[in-house]
Amino acid sequence: MPNALAFAALLLWPVATFAMFNRLPPGRALILSLLVGYLILPPPPAGIDPPLMLPLTKETIPSLAAIVAFLVVVRDWRLLVPEGVVVRGLMLLFLFMPVPIVLSNAEPVYFGSFRLPGLRLTEAMGMIINQGLLLVPFLMARAILRRPEDLRDIVMAIVVAALIYTIPMLIEIRLSPQLNIWIYGYFQHDFSQMMRGDGFRPIVFLYHGLWVAFFTMTAILCAAALSRAESGTQAVLFGAAVVWLMAVLVLSKSVASLLYAMAALPVVWFMSSRMQLRAAVLLALLAVSYPVARGLDLVPTENVVALAERIDADRAQSLEFRLQNEDVLLVRAAEKPVFGWGTWGRNQIWSETGRLLTVTDGRWIILLGVGGWLLLLAEFGLLSLPVFMLWWQSRRSEVSVVPHVATLAVIQAINLVDLLPNATLTPLTWLFAGALLGHVEWLRAQGPRSVPADASPTMARQPAFRTVL
Repeated sequence: MPNALAFAALLLWPVATFAMFNRLPPGRALILSLLVGYLILPPPPAGIDPPLMLPLTKETIPSLAAIVAFLVVVRDWRLLVPEGVVVRGLMLLFLFMPVPIVLSNAEPVYFGSFRLPGLRLTEAMGMIINQGLLLVPFLMARAILRRPEDLRDIVMAIVVAALIYTIPMLIEIRLSPQLNIWIYGYFQHDFSQMMRGDGFRPIVFLYHGLWVAFFTMTAILCAAALSRAESGTQAVLFGAAVVWLMAVLVLSKSVASLLYAMAALPVVWFMSSRMQLRAAVLLALLAVSYPVARGLDLVPTENVVALAERIDADRAQSLEFRLQNEDVLLVRAAEKPVFGWGTWGRNQIWSETGRLLTVTDGRWIILLGVGGWLLLLAEFGLLSLPVFMLWWQSRRSEVSVVPHVATLAVIQAINLVDLLPNATLTPLTWLFAGALLGHVEWLRAQGPRSVPADASPTMARQPAFRTVL
């Protein structure tokens, strides 16, 4: 049960957000409010559920506070409207998909004697608001985090925050995941999933240990980009940050994030910006094509499991379990392929006694079951399109991209791939997508006057180690 401090932290976060927007430039205030809120606020089930309103939780309060503060300080909502028909179309589809979802799921669903209720039209409004809050980091980042120095602020903030976060991570690696219990009075997940071998995964204040490991991996790549871009003492310090964060990631016992880091680190450290963008595009193509391939039964799942067994039998068993659940959920989703089954677990399989028989791990299979192929298209389109647009813009008009921007594209593409087995969709995912989209628009406005592809991003650089933190 969350304690009083958990509720106080959630209630006071809008005050902290307004203070940030009053004291910092809007871009840095946005980065700081979303990043720190994501890392330190108490996770669900802690929250406030007022009547006739969206539940106020860690997932909604930072975005709601940020958009209100932005409109109060900047006072121009038109800045939030993206350019381009495709982006606007995907955004509108994403926002208003709840209406056809609700209208096509008014009937109850029965599993023997067990009954799940039909959706009511009044629920569509809450779902639309929730979709809008998911888009807040995307729209705000596109509007105010566009220039190379703005994206460098994001990269620097991630590194500094991760270095600080290694302290509670190491405490939990040594003592077991206890910080959320000690500070907020409850544990936010299944404790057994934080146990690996003879040690523990840190979870700190996030939703799962996988989220912590993925954030650490993100910081490793950001630190590598900064190490490459800088020279002298700063390059050495950022290189040391890479080594330290990698060591903590190894101790975090998350194989997937460790593999991502090991595969992407040489790309970030040694490849040109153009090559990094090509790698990002390939990964993004993999992410968006996988759901289609699975829907058409083109993925050789048995061969994939057999290959995994050669590496690690336990991991292979976990992979096989996920794929088997995907098969069952794909059959379920095929019954309502356009608008999906809606919320309340209607997209899953239940026993007659009300016991849940399926597990939805991947974000894509959740979207497909809840909102059909249209919702999946809208969300994955908004998250992946900036990566494709950045690559195309640099290729078509000979516009160059500075290294840390290309690294953010690589990170975004890795996150898209990770949304296939997991549901690691965070405010940072939307923040990166929005910043990359805004940078594409900024590059278009600059024309051919951009800096060389691998030039150090010195333009309008902040003094050493002046960050949003």
